[in-house]
Amino acid sequence: MTQAQAARLMDGTALARRIVEGTARQAAALTGRTGTAPCLATVLVGEDPASVTYVRMKQNRCRKAGITSRHVALPATTTTDELVGTLRELSADPGVHGILLQHPVGDHIDERAAFEAIAPEKDVDGVTFASFATMSFGLPGFVSCTPGGIVRLLDEYGVDPAGKRAVVVGRSAILGKPVGMLLLARDATVTYCHSRTRDLSAAVREADIVVAAVGRPRLIRGQDIKPGAVVIDAGYNPGNVGDVDFDSAVERASLITPVPGGVGPMTIATLLEQTVTAAARQLGV
Repeated sequence: MTQAQAARLMDGTALARRIVEGTARQAAALTGRTGTAPCLATVLVGEDPASVTYVRMKQNRCRKAGITSRHVALPATTTTDELVGTLRELSADPGVHGILLQHPVGDHIDERAAFEAIAPEKDVDGVTFASFATMSFGLPGFVSCTPGGIVRLLDEYGVDPAGKRAVVVGRSAILGKPVGMLLLARDATVTYCHSRTRDLSAAVREADIVVAAVGRPRLIRGQDIKPGAVVIDAGYNPGNVGDVDFDSAVERASLITPVPGGVGPMTIATLLEQTVTAAARQLGV
């Protein structure tokens, strides 16, 4: 067996399928017990093709999981105040159990103000200040979906972060920062890297776990991967290209996520699972 063959792919598609199947059973049981199906409201501003595709995909997965999907399409000219108003209305609607604001929403909108208009108990995408705080302190709440999916993948493949050096490349509020906090909660030693990091390659070479979440195609090269490291590629760029140069990294990593089929499916599975959990809590079950 060659070194390249030794790297094992972390199959997010298969794990996500099992999670969605379990979520569907939970949704059916909840619906049978209460007479109310879990409902996820998706809000889309404008008609960005990628965003439209993502929302449609999430609606299809909702149907498969027994979750009602309510879609709110807003024009690209929507203002911050108008979007905030829509999200507050959904937050106050007892028929809606989870809310997803598809991002990006446009440069003219204050995205943080929009996120904060989502009631914490319906923040199934884990984007509010409240969700970040509860996640960071290990309190009941909802995790950011992609970071939550990453941790589930690590668990599935028997990767215990305790005592390991984890390097997160990226510091976004809904991916880089929260995944670092989740790894810290698992007793990893976490280093955040970003656009101002000096000698990124040197930092990555020290990592037992690498999470690439910066949105730059093939930024992380195989030569910088520590032999035997676990590589999580949370990037998605045009042409199905991740933030990791897969062909070279697979020769050194022990475990690696493909793009697509790694982190992406886990994000949606986590979203659906948290929607059913939110519905159960709101319905008092």
